[in-house]
Amino acid sequence: MAARLKLACVVLACMVVAAPYYAAEGAITCGMVTSKMAPCLGYLKGGALATGCCPGVKSLLGAAQTTPDRQAACNCLKSAAGSIAGINFANAASLPSKCGVNIPYKISPSTDCTKVK
Repeated sequence: MAARLKLACVVLACMVVAAPYYAAEGAITCGMVTSKMAPCLGYLKGGALATGCCPGVKSLLGAAQTTPDRQAACNCLKSAAGSIAGINFANAASLPSKCGVNIPYKISPSTDCTKVK
């Protein structure tokens, strides 16, 4: 329980710090990305795919219609992937296909989001 509380605090802090930057770039905010992807955290850490995960992924993909929005979502995911301990990057890479969607970048701390179109 304490680990989840710490994780929630880290994610919230990232959202507060990064939200103004990403909101200026497009309509997608890190808060939106985090809330849509929250049900996927268990899978991203090696667990089972939760029922609410894929609808969130699909909703996020549908909201990211412009290049600035896709880049903002990419940067938020990249930041989260690098700051949350225990992320299974093979699961992160397979998440879009598990949910039946295609995103134009890999969910990884090494992704260059400036190349996302």
